[in-house]
Amino acid sequence: MGRAVMVCRGPTGAGVLVLSVLIVLTAEGCRGQKGDGCGPSVLGPSSGTLSSLDNPRTYPSDTVCEWEITVPRGKIHFRFALLDLGDSDCQVNYLRLYNGIGSKKTEIVKYCGLDQKVDELIESSGNQVTVQFRSVMHRTGRGFYLSYSTTEHSDLITCLDKGSDFPEAEFSKYCPAGCLTSTEKISGTTPNGYRESSPLCVAAIHAGAVSNAAGGKITVVSSTGIPHYEATLANNVTSTVGILSKNLFTFKTDGCSGTLGLESGGVVDSQLSVSSVWDWNTTAGEHVVWGKSGARLKKPGLPWAPSLSDRQQWLQVDFRREKRITAIVTTGSDRSEYQYFVKAYRVLFSKDGKEWHFHRETNSSQDKIFQGNMDYQDKVRNNFIPPIEARFVRINPTLWNQRIALKLELFGCLPGGGRSAVTKLFTTSGSGSTPPPAKTKHPPHLSEATHTPDIRNTTMPPHCGKDVVLMAVLVPVAVVVLTALILTVACVCHWRNKKKSAEGTYDIPYWDRTVWWKSMKQLLPSKMMETEDSVRYSTPEVSRLAGRSAVPRLHAEPAEYAQPLVSGVPTLGARSTFKPDEGPEPGYSDPDLYDAPIPPDVYHPYAEPLPSSGAEYATPIVVDMGCHLPSKVLNFMGSGPGSLLTWTDSSHSGGSVYDTPKNANGQTMPTQDLTYQVPQKVPPKPAG
Repeated sequence: MGRAVMVCRGPTGAGVLVLSVLIVLTAEGCRGQKGDGCGPSVLGPSSGTLSSLDNPRTYPSDTVCEWEITVPRGKIHFRFALLDLGDSDCQVNYLRLYNGIGSKKTEIVKYCGLDQKVDELIESSGNQVTVQFRSVMHRTGRGFYLSYSTTEHSDLITCLDKGSDFPEAEFSKYCPAGCLTSTEKISGTTPNGYRESSPLCVAAIHAGAVSNAAGGKITVVSSTGIPHYEATLANNVTSTVGILSKNLFTFKTDGCSGTLGLESGGVVDSQLSVSSVWDWNTTAGEHVVWGKSGARLKKPGLPWAPSLSDRQQWLQVDFRREKRITAIVTTGSDRSEYQYFVKAYRVLFSKDGKEWHFHRETNSSQDKIFQGNMDYQDKVRNNFIPPIEARFVRINPTLWNQRIALKLELFGCLPGGGRSAVTKLFTTSGSGSTPPPAKTKHPPHLSEATHTPDIRNTTMPPHCGKDVVLMAVLVPVAVVVLTALILTVACVCHWRNKKKSAEGTYDIPYWDRTVWWKSMKQLLPSKMMETEDSVRYSTPEVSRLAGRSAVPRLHAEPAEYAQPLVSGVPTLGARSTFKPDEGPEPGYSDPDLYDAPIPPDVYHPYAEPLPSSGAEYATPIVVDMGCHLPSKVLNFMGSGPGSLLTWTDSSHSGGSVYDTPKNANGQTMPTQDLTYQVPQKVPPKPAG
């Protein structure tokens, strides 16, 4: 058999008290309550909540109430949130717990007196318990408020436990069914969080982490508080605005809470269907249409509105594939001149568009009526617990303000797409079995009377989990430290590479190469060889010499001292003692071998300048063009001209060794008074 959620009215007692109490009756043997002193109570198959009349105010005198509880299997344990039973005689003013029900019950414990503190869990010996409360004449005492569950939920808490009661950064607890019987207020909302002074289980219902009808397990994450907490209506709980708090808390969910495409346009207009559309013409002749495309949340303009406002109207969404739908957000018209909105609605779903089911809460056999909007512009969220898995979803308004007008967005994921994750949105935790949904071949007629749920206002202060606080601090610090470490390593590597490049053993820094070569080219030996084993320099100008066969390559060999190089130097200083070149042959371009001409004011270190009245040049240094330099030439100062091969200037005929000296005006000078040797004719070499 199924389970029924029923609204019961308590019997009239001595004080002519009438009470509307929500009782969950089950076929397993939970007989509910009897008597005139029963407060708001929810008796579920796995958990529930009991309270005295008028709690938390002073309970009435001369009343009695008895609850009989049965769970399917196992034992039952109880946790007290409040126990304050007045100052009269304990024989007639008490609270008793019994093992069993009926005439065979045996007492577990008896309580009486003011402001009792019971921290431990009270456990039964079987799956049936009787709770008995009795009062006589008294002046003080707020009564009692307790929760129960099966013993498998050892982390059971009460509906009054707040986020600030638990110092852990992350923790898990079990909320009983029926915590909307609490009068405690909450502040905050998802995704921003709830103030730490908010009751955990009431906030969990508001967030959609559990349902009021079934309760369930919650995982709470604490973090640093925020300056302001919003007021919203969600799941029949209204939170209020909250101010700055030290901490706030959120709930860990399965992550199946993404928007499903109405607001973003992922669901196109052809996927929307409506029962009818309201359209009309203004006095100015303008045609106004309240069509289905306006049913998208946050879309500017008119919402969807049917031509008639009755319970046969609906709006349908076809996702074209099966989705797991966990929540819905609705609003009405956003225009002050048209303050239309839906106050309550039902939700139907189908996998094929033919066979439809009404959504029902866990442990309930009645179609759920969802709390809609309280005004025309504020958004209201409701979670589906258990979630809906279907391709088609229909919204069927049952109560409205002036006329039906609706905008909405659905939330969820693909089937099996939810993952355990810390999020601040919707979850689908719950306990107990889910009854089979009611089936109908066509969308049902809705003219029959339906129950509209009571709207509760509860305040929730936002609360942040300590885990989130810790992560919010550690993550930025870790990023900064890691960034600083990477930058430090990069700088050190760059500095070391730069230092190694500047102090290299085999190379010279780029900025020193020109100066170095200008100094070194004058110190190189004059011996030259036309071989491939030549000295290689890193100067790019030298590399251009490779293609010129007329210019011999340099070959360095040990010598006592270096001889000056004159080959390929286009200009010499005014006081140079070397014979200047007569210039290249016509049409020949001789590149500067070393790109470093000798400055005019620098004298060569190996030649002694002549007096200004003497000849312009001295005895030339002879170079063996055949690269067969005798070994005795190594001693330059001791070598005589007779031991050297002669070199003939190409610009003169004959075999003379010297040109005739000329004066400054280019005239030939007489030779009889000259101090140098007269050039001799060189006999030609015999052939062969």
